[in-house]
Amino acid sequence: MPLRKLDKQEIRKIIKLGDSFSVTIPIEIMRALGWKEKQKVTVKKTRGGFVVRDWKK
Repeated sequence: MPLRKLDKQEIRKIIKLGDSFSVTIPIEIMRALGWKEKQKVTVKKTRGGFVVRDWKK
C-alpha cells in the first residue's frame, strides 16, 4: 500500500463496525506514544471533539 502524502496523513474516515464506530490512528502516532494493538484506552467527550488516553488501572 503506498504511503500517503504528509499533508493528507491527518485526514481519517469514520468507519461503522457493528453498533460502534472506528477511526484509524496513524502508525507514527502509535509508535510515538508507545501504544500497542489491543491496548486499553479511555475516550472522553470534550467540547468540539474527544480525547483518547492510555487507560490507567
